Amino acid sequence: MKVLVIGNGGREHAIIWKLKESPLVADIYCAPGNPGIGQIAKLVDIGVNDIEKLVEFSREINIDMTIVGPEVPLVSGIVDTFRNEGLNIIGPSRQAAELEGSKGYSKAFMKKYGIPTAMSNEVYSMEEAVKALEGYTYPVVVKADGLAAGKGVIICNDRPAALKALEDIMVSRVFGDAGKSVVIEAFLKGIETSVLCFIDGKSIIPMVSSQDHKRVYDNDEGPNTGGMGTYSPNFVYTEEISGRVYEEILLPTLRGIQAEQMDYRGIIFIGLMITAEGPKVLEYNVRFGDPETQVVLARLKTDLYEIFSHILDKKLEELEIQWRKAAAVCVVMASKGYPEEYPKGIEISIAKDIAEDIMLFHAGTAIKDGRLTTNGGRVMGVTAIGATVEEARKKAYEAVNKVSFEGMHYRQDIGVK
Repeated sequence: MKVLVIGNGGREHAIIWKLKESPLVADIYCAPGNPGIGQIAKLVDIGVNDIEKLVEFSREINIDMTIVGPEVPLVSGIVDTFRNEGLNIIGPSRQAAELEGSKGYSKAFMKKYGIPTAMSNEVYSMEEAVKALEGYTYPVVVKADGLAAGKGVIICNDRPAALKALEDIMVSRVFGDAGKSVVIEAFLKGIETSVLCFIDGKSIIPMVSSQDHKRVYDNDEGPNTGGMGTYSPNFVYTEEISGRVYEEILLPTLRGIQAEQMDYRGIIFIGLMITAEGPKVLEYNVRFGDPETQVVLARLKTDLYEIFSHILDKKLEELEIQWRKAAAVCVVMASKGYPEEYPKGIEISIAKDIAEDIMLFHAGTAIKDGRLTTNGGRVMGVTAIGATVEEARKKAYEAVNKVSFEGMHYRQDIGVK
């Protein structure tokens, strides 16, 4: 079978790495990919949002299945276009992708179908926002409604900070059109966990749990990022919590998707806060998370292509998905200045004696004058597997010390909690 993966980050590298294990897959293409992906797949020079060219390429090469990594083409309706052309593709329809594309739509969906989440208001003007703030205690969470590359969520510890966040988003438009409206949300206290699920519209099957580390610095300090590292399994995700999440969140989400008649065959990623009252939803993502994918797929035993095939045929419930009992840890190495402005084109040095069972998932890399260089804020995710989180963590950090580039920084506490 011929497979096309759309994207160019660590998530796509991990997906392709896992697909390479399948005896069912003959050729893997990635558009546009990166140098790390280029070592195991054929790179295609087409941007993730050039839907017309991606369709044309898929027809020309006779692609059997396409997997979409990033959220922007999903929200733009790439799945609808491909399916209208008779092409197999993993992902939600444009309508279903609004669960990530619009924070307001997502919160309304949760309220409509009784899915536990934080109290919130969607506001459309500064005047409305200032008035809505009166109903909240601090800290409070301010979210740009639309897509903002993982940076549109601001935790505000007092009223001046909240007013500044609102002005930045709604008046200065630091996140562009994503700030046309804003969701103001009560701050939830607890421990975050990430649960990715396979979904085919008829059933929903959770993957193993993981925990992302969003803040840029150790001890959860500094601004939010796209994710500085993950580990799996998440210690807080006990059998009891897992059961509650399935009954109180996953099943109601599936029923809502069915009631809204969404064509949803792909991945749904649910960000949770485990509070004193129980699990509550922070957000929906409509694709694999990054860097959660790196640790979750490292533990997957079942053939990923086979899972995707069952999703397309709406026969997911017929497949028993198996997982390794091992733990996995991913440490993200970032460019100087990330998540704000950062330089590109810095040469990357990788030692030759990195253990074979260490995965270096490229995120923001490029080839310049024959040298591997940085090309993004998050540059690489070093991923290791071990019998325990501590063992995997030790192996990951040993490997981190064998990768270097000027200005490189990373958190040293991934998996400690």
